[in-house]
Amino acid sequence: MKTLLVLAEHPGFAEAVRAGLNPEQYRVIDRANVDEAEPLLAHGLAEACIVDIELTGVQGIWLLEKLRRKAPKCPVILYAGAKQSEWEEEAYLQGAAHVLTKPVRARMLTALLERLWPAPAAARPIQPATPPPPPPETVKSADKETAPGAAQTLGVLRDFSGILTHSLNAEAMLKQFLLLLREILSINRAAVFLRQPFAAFGSAPTVAESRRLRAACAVGLSPGLLQHFELSFEAGIGGHLFRLGRILRRYSEEARNDLETQKEFELLGGQVAVPILDRETVLGVAVFDGRITGEPLVNSELELIFHLLEQLGLAIKNIWLHDQLACNHKMMADILRELSSACIVVSRDLTILHANKTARRYFGRTERRSGELEFSDLPQLLGAKVYQVLKTGAAISSLRYEPEDSPGTVYNINIVPFQKQQAGLPASALLMAEDLTQSEQLQRLEIEAANLRLVRTMADRLTHEIGNAMARPCAYQQLLAEELTKKAVDKEFLKLMEHSLAEDNSRVLRLVHTMRYLNVDALVSPEAFPLAPLLAEAYQQACKYQPDKAAKVTFDTGDKPIVLAGNRAALKHALAEVMLNALQANATDPKIGIRSHVEAGGNGLHGLQIEVQDNGAGFTPEAAQKAPAPFFTTRNVGLGLGLMVSRKIIETHRGKLEIVRPKSGQAGLVRISLPLDSSLTPQA
Repeated sequence: MKTLLVLAEHPGFAEAVRAGLNPEQYRVIDRANVDEAEPLLAHGLAEACIVDIELTGVQGIWLLEKLRRKAPKCPVILYAGAKQSEWEEEAYLQGAAHVLTKPVRARMLTALLERLWPAPAAARPIQPATPPPPPPETVKSADKETAPGAAQTLGVLRDFSGILTHSLNAEAMLKQFLLLLREILSINRAAVFLRQPFAAFGSAPTVAESRRLRAACAVGLSPGLLQHFELSFEAGIGGHLFRLGRILRRYSEEARNDLETQKEFELLGGQVAVPILDRETVLGVAVFDGRITGEPLVNSELELIFHLLEQLGLAIKNIWLHDQLACNHKMMADILRELSSACIVVSRDLTILHANKTARRYFGRTERRSGELEFSDLPQLLGAKVYQVLKTGAAISSLRYEPEDSPGTVYNINIVPFQKQQAGLPASALLMAEDLTQSEQLQRLEIEAANLRLVRTMADRLTHEIGNAMARPCAYQQLLAEELTKKAVDKEFLKLMEHSLAEDNSRVLRLVHTMRYLNVDALVSPEAFPLAPLLAEAYQQACKYQPDKAAKVTFDTGDKPIVLAGNRAALKHALAEVMLNALQANATDPKIGIRSHVEAGGNGLHGLQIEVQDNGAGFTPEAAQKAPAPFFTTRNVGLGLGLMVSRKIIETHRGKLEIVRPKSGQAGLVRISLPLDSSLTPQA
């Protein structure tokens, strides 16, 4: 993998270069200017440099000269938005490999970069800069001379246990471990690279980040070098260790044939790389130089380092898990603390493990200086409920609690057990208290406001209806006083007055009955009665309110008599209102059809269905939905309570009133369903 350094003040240029190149072949590092990129250039980490420049003046040439002084062997590709021929020629003379015009063209850039380096197949192994390793006989003899004995091994293990004092700090543990190896084996330089750990709540790093190894600790190496240097599981030292899982020497056959591996060894000044395992996968890489005397590490020493690093890898993984758990715990505590509901976690020994600030405000005692909440601070009822959940493991939900010392305050209580797997009883319980005081007050205010609106509408409609009904009686009262002063009484006038008073009287009586049935919510002393006479009487009552229209009606009640049980007067009023609504659907030629039949339900009970069909234009979808609502009417007269009262009476009899959804061109149909007493239903 090649490392490319991009120098551009605007980050969008670096992103364009990164997006156009293959991430498996090129690693792109961007910096704003040459000064920021100096550590990379000084250590030779960049294999090519791409510069965003303007070739319209001498400033661009100065920047190129400064870059060539920092890294004379690094090839430079210039991208210019605006350029002049004389400055472009000067850029080539100053050592620029290519001068291109923006924007970045991915195919051209890739082709130019491939020409900068020979193909991997043609690459020749790099000759070692230091003398080759000693022959096998020398290594074997060194093994015999420096192999640690039993006492020395026990001393190493004793010293190694000292790093456990940093068991929760990975950086300090690694630092102590490298210093210990330096003291025991006299290692000259060493560096440890680790992969990125998992973040909070188990969120894994991206695929690209999980394959990169960043410097975690080092001895004998420049911090500036490690700050800008990474290994990767894709290629180089990290790639070899990830694939092989064993120790890699710098002058081994597989390492000598890999250019990138040799370059990484050279930059780090290392002679051997050891994988850091956790018995499942590779967590990182440790790169070691030889001894401070220049001698290489022998096999027995590398084996000891390998096993110690494996134990260290397990410790690092445990540290990562601990950090993740601590971060998750802190985040959950922060969430609970900021909730508007009170949250209290109680352990089995009745100790408060957590209480957010809302809980302390609800249940805390003001005289306690610490401000912490104790189990004894909870009200007795809530404490008993928490104890019950801890002993039984059964949750308690939607418990309404009203404190005795705070009248009018209402809490909704939920208690949830926290039960471990394969455990009989919960280890702790979470109590959540939500203050419903304000919401219930708002709900009561909304109900009161709705009732006030209903009373206002009812008063307006009643005033209008009663005023219409009393207009003629008041007028006739004045005319009657004048008529009585005459010697001869006009009989036609008296008949007209009698007819009008009777009509207005029935109108007022209908209003009185409507108000009466609106106030009835249950059946009182029901009686049994036949259906057919009830339908006839209800129709006659409906015709009283339609006296000037000659209506036609057809009855279809079947061959067998049907007996109902309930409040006869109330059902008669409900049916009369439905029939009157049907008569008023066609004012010029009213015709209605009334059909009733008995149906057997799925549970063996019988039900009665009464259908009232008119010959009007039918209900509109809006009228079909709003007709049973109070005060809804499509006419200029009436209260708009007829179908509402009918529905309430029928529902009081455990029945249902339904306005059948009309189809285009069909008349209106109202269906009434009532339950029948099986003892009163005639048998077939």
